[in-house]
Amino acid sequence: MSTDLNPKIPSLHASDTPDATLDIPQLVAEVYADAPAVLRVSLLEQLLKPMGVLPLAIVANGIFATIRFNNGWPDMHLRFEDVRNVQPKDVAALVERVQQVSLSSFDGLTRILTSSPLITSSAAAAILLATLMKMSRNRRESDNRHSARTDG
Repeated sequence: MSTDLNPKIPSLHASDTPDATLDIPQLVAEVYADAPAVLRVSLLEQLLKPMGVLPLAIVANGIFATIRFNNGWPDMHLRFEDVRNVQPKDVAALVERVQQVSLSSFDGLTRILTSSPLITSSAAAAILLATLMKMSRNRRESDNRHSARTDG
């Protein structure tokens, strides 16, 4: 069973070649691009939680470090103005970094997506949700196998 942290999934754009693929950062960026401001705020809050200031300073020209400093630490509450200048490519770069730091943050993204009406109208959100749920299940199975080996 694969525990690939960055699974490839079919692209959603008709203009792409048939074998084109999207990874999780690209999917999150696409969901972010299609999301209303309130969902953008929730997505970014979730993604920024596990990140320290140094990694944020080097991602997307420091836009996330600036947002984080302007909104308190550790209890951060973003405003709509904070997400106005964040581009989907910035979100993709942030997700790439989050994957290296905290996979449990993706569980929070799953909760946000399942409670959003966007899930019913966005193919990217539906594919992302399915992918995140599969990743979570694979992580739990791997943890259980590891726990069984160390316990027995």
